[in-house]
Amino acid sequence: MGTTFWQHPLIETAGYFSVVVLCLIVSMVLFEMVTKYKNWEEIKKGNVAVALATGGKILGVCNIFRYSIERHNTFFEMIGWGLYGFILLIIAYFLYEFLTPHFNVDQEIAADNRSVGLISFTISLGLSFVIGASII
Repeated sequence: MGTTFWQHPLIETAGYFSVVVLCLIVSMVLFEMVTKYKNWEEIKKGNVAVALATGGKILGVCNIFRYSIERHNTFFEMIGWGLYGFILLIIAYFLYEFLTPHFNVDQEIAADNRSVGLISFTISLGLSFVIGASII
């Protein structure tokens, strides 16, 4: 027998895409709430450090969901693992801030310190691989 409508690869892909885009929007709103600067306002002004940090968060969240899609058994399991990975990325953000007592990460990124923005990008992306690899 053939696959049902919901099991067709094109429909499944559209479903994954839609859910991940929605989760990405939610995650960006949450990141906006935990940072002291306004991501999109700063990016509009040309703040490269904020663009790097935000880009790293986007890539990190998407990479976690990539692993989650690949390894899930159910659609809801995929969402759960993806959201769990996102929470771990937020924790990593706070750890980054805590482990750099000589300067304030948010203030440096808001001031367009590109070195801090690049490290933020790298931490988000790098840890997304670790988080993703641990998804079962």
